[in-house]
Amino acid sequence: MPVEITWWGHATCTIEDSDIRVLTDPLFARRLAHLRRRRGAVPPPEAHRADLALVSHLHADHLHLPSLGSLAPGTRLLVPRGALRAVPGLRRLRQLRIDEMSPGDQTMVGDLVVRAVPARHDGRRLPVGPHRSPALGYVVEGEARTYFAGDTGLFDDMAKEVGPVDVALLPVGGWGPYLGEGHLDAGRAAQALARLAPRSAVPVHYGTYWPIGMDAVRPHEFHTPGDEFVRIAAQLAPSVAVHRLGHGESVRPEVAR
Repeated sequence: MPVEITWWGHATCTIEDSDIRVLTDPLFARRLAHLRRRRGAVPPPEAHRADLALVSHLHADHLHLPSLGSLAPGTRLLVPRGALRAVPGLRRLRQLRIDEMSPGDQTMVGDLVVRAVPARHDGRRLPVGPHRSPALGYVVEGEARTYFAGDTGLFDDMAKEVGPVDVALLPVGGWGPYLGEGHLDAGRAAQALARLAPRSAVPVHYGTYWPIGMDAVRPHEFHTPGDEFVRIAAQLAPSVAVHRLGHGESVRPEVAR
């Protein structure tokens, strides 16, 4: 069965590989604190179906307890090490099989090998207190090697830490008018693409949520990162096929055989 990637919005994707459905950073909310879903319908029940869910870090738009609570009993969930201590609500999700991961850890799910890799991002649940949980990316290896970057900045050893991949799911924006340290914008994501040199890429983490009342503040930061990534990637990584998906759209990327 060909590998298929579906983007549901923000950092939420389904990776179908080797008859396993992997869900990344599930976020199915219409509203989250001061954020409102401004583009794309709330993902349908089909999007909640997964054998494995991955959480890249503890921020509420990536580790969203109500969305995780909607997953079917028995779903396996991988979270950064220390998450169960830092987010007590995770321990109430007893229907899920939760494992904590650190960079370099790997686990088997069916015929897939899932490896946690470093990310350069603030891994705390709140922007205060000690750093006890790492931010992670994941490489999902089956018929393809798919890199889900989570939320990360560009870092020198990115290609070495991630390793060879066929598909890269890269954040190219955010949910507000400014991107702080530890994020990729369209230009930095294209630089990451040039370093990683996958066969295909899908831009994510943009154009879904926007703060209430800020529609007129730097709207290009919300609307344009996907197109900007396509444009700059064509210059910096012309051999990579970039698939800019709409919400709910899927692609079957070319992979090495």
